[in-house]
Formats: sequence, structure tokens, C-alpha cells
Amino acid sequence: MLKEGDRIPDFCLRGVNEKGEEKEFCTRDLKGKKLVIYFYPKDNTPGCTTEACDFRDNMSILTEYGYQVIGISPDSINSHKKFKEKYHLNFVLLSDPQKKVAKLFGAYGEKKRCGKITEGIIRSTFLINEKGRVEKVWHNVKAKGHVQQILKSLKILKDESAK
Repeated sequence: MLKEGDRIPDFCLRGVNEKGEEKEFCTRDLKGKKLVIYFYPKDNTPGCTTEACDFRDNMSILTEYGYQVIGISPDSINSHKKFKEKYHLNFVLLSDPQKKVAKLFGAYGEKKRCGKITEGIIRSTFLINEKGRVEKVWHNVKAKGHVQQILKSLKILKDESAK
């Protein structure tokens, strides 16, 4: 499980870019960029749609802070394309069908839902600096209001770096 200060693991996944074009994304191509990488269970479900639309609606603020958003789920690229199109999502969505990257980040495992323990994607977000290190981690997040948590942390980080 990744912790604050850890370097993100190397990985390559196929997905769709901001324009909805299919391509491969690798960590080596992301060096020097600040990222918000978030893992979510499934396209077009209520919580995942709420979270994705919150990222979409706050993209200008995230961009002001210099961050790009990448959403990762086990869904197919075709599912991602439809999800992006339906909700006009303006960020990258990557497909992790074997959940390999989710496991590397610690975003897959046992979770409790409705009193039942299952295995699956653990809704998690990682704030990554331009050096590829984790600045902040959120696990088991609630979809509604989570983007506001991220924005609050970005403001705090910016204020601290200005001192």
C-alpha cells in the first residue's frame, strides 16, 4: 500500500485521454507532472458518477494548482468512452481490468459493504507531485464531497509552500 512520501510504481495502462481518444499511458510519460490519481469501482454507478462529475466541475481549480486528473477503474475502454461522453468528463480514464495497478497502489482488497465483507476496488485518491512522490492519500472515501477535501488539501499545501 502506497503511503505519503512513496514513489508511485511504474505502470502502463490503456485508456482514453481528455478528448476521448484511446491511447496507452505510462508513468514514464507523466514525469514532471502533478497528478490526482483516483481509483473508483465502476462507470455509470451513482457514487462513481457523482465523484467523476465533481472532478469535471472542479477541473479549472485543479488545473490552476497545476494538477491533471486520472481516473482508474477495472472497466473496459469502451465503457470509459461512453462514460466520458455521457457526462462530458474532461480528464483521463484508464482501464485496469486485472486490477494490477489498483493492487500496487493499495486500492484493491477487502472492503465492507452493507455489513458484508467483499473484495474489490477501494475508492482511493493519491495526490502525486512532479517528482512522482505521493503527497497525500485518501482511502475509503465517500464519493460526495471528496473533491472538496482534495481542494482543501491543495490550498493547505500551497499556503505551506509559500511560507
